Amino acid sequence: MNEQGYIDLKRGERGAIISIIAYICLSSLKLFIGYAANSEALKADGLNNATDIIASIAVLIGLKLSQRPADDDHPYGHWKAETVASMVASFIMIGVGIQVTYEAISSTFSGENGSPDLVSAWTGLFCAFVMYLVYRYNKNLASEINSQSVMAAAKDNLSDAWVSVGTFIGIMGAQFGLPWLDPITAIIVGLIICKTGWEIFRDTSHHLTDGFDVKQIESYKDTIIKCYGVKGVQDIKARNYGNNVVVDIVILVNSDLDIRGAHDIATKVENELIKEHHVFDVHVHVEPN
Repeated sequence: MNEQGYIDLKRGERGAIISIIAYICLSSLKLFIGYAANSEALKADGLNNATDIIASIAVLIGLKLSQRPADDDHPYGHWKAETVASMVASFIMIGVGIQVTYEAISSTFSGENGSPDLVSAWTGLFCAFVMYLVYRYNKNLASEINSQSVMAAAKDNLSDAWVSVGTFIGIMGAQFGLPWLDPITAIIVGLIICKTGWEIFRDTSHHLTDGFDVKQIESYKDTIIKCYGVKGVQDIKARNYGNNVVVDIVILVNSDLDIRGAHDIATKVENELIKEHHVFDVHVHVEPN
């Protein structure tokens, strides 16, 4: 792993730690106020944040494992541990979403819904604001270091912010003689959690099965074609290893070139892809044409 990759992963750890601290504080506050004020929506929101602690710890562990150097069992390194951690986080979120939805539905049909205290509404709104700030930080960080797991954490942060906004709306509605609106909001909370978990699972499974953005492949190809001496691109493949991209290319060059000339063109292709697209590693095979 190069020095910059190590620095990026260490910065990613900071984002995961900030999420963990925020979730510990907010889940404690929500669960305490939720039970004290008799709010199903706030309790569901607090339970969501409590399990988000586990998901964020999984992301943190994945980032730490990704920093391990290559060994006999992992000749390409441990980069994909970060992606696996994101998938673990998605499973946790989906499980919690299902549980929250089930409990909220049971509460709705039990006919025992009361009107929660108004303090629970303001608690939800305050927590939404805090989680939005955490989301902005992690989103910017994920974009800077190109981290799948930190971006997954950011999506979770944003989902939690919207969940808390929904909690606020549901509780306020209950204050106006609509007590059933609170558990209904809890159901929506559960569905949002499931949706976010599914989106993270979809993205991480795409990366783990070596899926790659077709448009990005085309942009790589355009850069290669512009390199002097390249007559065409016979084949190009790319895959992700954590936050790194590895590209395999077969280019066509003039058949009259000697080995040194063909090697110089291949080196030029490698350098351009690294410079223009921040590709981590490039493997170029040359075919005469």
